[in-house]
Amino acid sequence: MGVFIIAEAGVNHNGDIALAEKLVDVAVSAGADAVKFQTFKADKVVGKGAQKAEYQKKTTDSAESQYEMIKRLELNEAAHRTLMDVCSKKGIMFLSTPFDLDSVDLLSGMGLNIFKIPSGEITNLPYLRKIGALRKEVIISTGMADLGEIKDALEVLTKAGTPLEKITVLHATTEYPCPMEDVNLRAMQTIKDAFGVRVGYSDHTLGIDAAIAAVAMGASVIEKHFTLDRKMEGPDHKASLEPDELKEMVRAIRNVEKAVGDGIKKPAPSEIKNISIARKSIVAARGVKAGETFTTENITVKRPGGGINPMRWNEILGQVAKKDYNTDELI
Repeated sequence: MGVFIIAEAGVNHNGDIALAEKLVDVAVSAGADAVKFQTFKADKVVGKGAQKAEYQKKTTDSAESQYEMIKRLELNEAAHRTLMDVCSKKGIMFLSTPFDLDSVDLLSGMGLNIFKIPSGEITNLPYLRKIGALRKEVIISTGMADLGEIKDALEVLTKAGTPLEKITVLHATTEYPCPMEDVNLRAMQTIKDAFGVRVGYSDHTLGIDAAIAAVAMGASVIEKHFTLDRKMEGPDHKASLEPDELKEMVRAIRNVEKAVGDGIKKPAPSEIKNISIARKSIVAARGVKAGETFTTENITVKRPGGGINPMRWNEILGQVAKKDYNTDELI
């Protein structure tokens, strides 16, 4: 199975179902495997006095509370079912990240087979336990977490009933946009080695370089925010890819997948025909008469290949020519 590419629409629909459907179209056109939204009830997720993150203050009305912002971005159950139906008709998987227990129930009731846990919920024991008890495929992001917190979260999920084989852990850095010096892609391999799980990368950098590098390093899942237009108002637009960039990311990932290969070092099918062209053989350095002894004076190494392998040089030196050879003739 290839890299599972999640086009993260998130809340970039700005609470508008028509906009959300356009985001589905973009994800389909780009060739993503899934398009993912976010499911939450503002009353269940954030206190009325909670502050916004600094990046949210820069991209939305700074006077507005986090609660007010999130409330505007809610999608009701009907919108979820509409989007799931649209995705089904257009041949792309519908996913959504639940941010509260009621939202887990909603998505479970809709028949979702993959549950995405966001970085902010990695320390939410009741939430983790509820998702673990579903025994579905789980993808969990680990922004802001250390190895100990990842270990604790995995233990809650597995004890609740989800086997480790069904869990994919995404390395992530929770900053929008994430500076390149904070990406630390090698941590993805550290997670894999520590817990023996499938790993991937949830990318919040600008551009597509980090996501492509993650695939080359073994990511089995890539998640990336996208939008119709980075200039739109909303918390996540500025750190998202625009449609052409999403398409280019998918194209590049598919190419890198092919390039990574199976790791077995052997001649590739396309290069076998070039072996006799590029390699060399032992040949006569000048005319050689039958009965002459082969020396460093009368034999040399030249193209084409297909004759005696030059690795047998020492074996040929000192032997006697059984026939006449012309200059450059294969010995």
